[in-house]
Amino acid sequence: MSIEPTMKAVVFNRYGPPEALSLREVPMPSPTPGEIRVRLHASTVNRTDTATLRAHPFFARAMTGLFRPKMQTLGMDFAGVVDGLGEGVDGFRLGDRVFGLSPDRFGAHAEYLCLPQSGAIAHIPEGIGFSEAVVCEGAWYASATTRLLDEGQTCLIYGASGAIGTAAVQLAKLRGATVTAVVGSAHVALASRLGADRVVNFDAEDFTAIGESFDLVFDAVGRTSWAACRPLLKRTGLYTATDLGPYWSNILLDIWFGITGSRRVRIPFPDDAPGFVRTLAGLMAEGKFSGVFDRSYPLEEVVEAFRFVEMGQKTGIVLLDIRSHGAVSP
Repeated sequence: MSIEPTMKAVVFNRYGPPEALSLREVPMPSPTPGEIRVRLHASTVNRTDTATLRAHPFFARAMTGLFRPKMQTLGMDFAGVVDGLGEGVDGFRLGDRVFGLSPDRFGAHAEYLCLPQSGAIAHIPEGIGFSEAVVCEGAWYASATTRLLDEGQTCLIYGASGAIGTAAVQLAKLRGATVTAVVGSAHVALASRLGADRVVNFDAEDFTAIGESFDLVFDAVGRTSWAACRPLLKRTGLYTATDLGPYWSNILLDIWFGITGSRRVRIPFPDDAPGFVRTLAGLMAEGKFSGVFDRSYPLEEVVEAFRFVEMGQKTGIVLLDIRSHGAVSP
């Protein structure tokens, strides 16, 4: 009698706080035709994970499950080694070091993950470690806004120290934009190091009264509003955000300005995850993009990782170290 192989995975079967998560032994997935299996070394815990765990906003349940979650393991970002090939796979080989996104299935908070070889996966560039390669989620969301920029335009990024914000500064500069980053005192040097042309310390001054106007204002953390940022916008300037805004104002304004045709407010959604990951791999290989990491937690401390992310104080990315054991200090 054969014994079915198992793996460790972080599982949740109800929506709720981080305590709804538990580390369990579950069946190890096997790659189907056209799929590869990755033995994971690293993942991340991010705002997408925490929001999905709590089913926020409520209407997201239409996609994730009305009363109970359809998918029981979170995690979008991953990096690891190919250790299984389904029939017909020709783009990867056993032992390849890979990284990418699992935006539809999630599942990266586990020891193994299967996904299509045509999915959002690429080879890790030479010289980059697994823990440095889990950079896609924040950059993917940032790219939905930065792709709206043309060379020579100006943009202000509010919250330029988070996973999305740190990626947005780098991607906006690669688009040829002039970037003003708005951060707290602790992150002024970081924003400059990432390439921001000007850094505004919101602890010391009102960023809405700096006397400049921009082609694009991007709220990368969901803590300001169109009304607050309107004085910063040029006549045809665009305001974008990563969430719904106070009283769902961003999505309502997005709809209204869409009806009027001016498109002054947008909640842009990223697309083409496979193409983006391959592009990002090239930028990483050329040294033009890198992740900013706050701290690392082993898989066994995933609840603590979620608690920390929900505090809203992280700098860049929170790493989930799947291949190590024991506590990892910040």
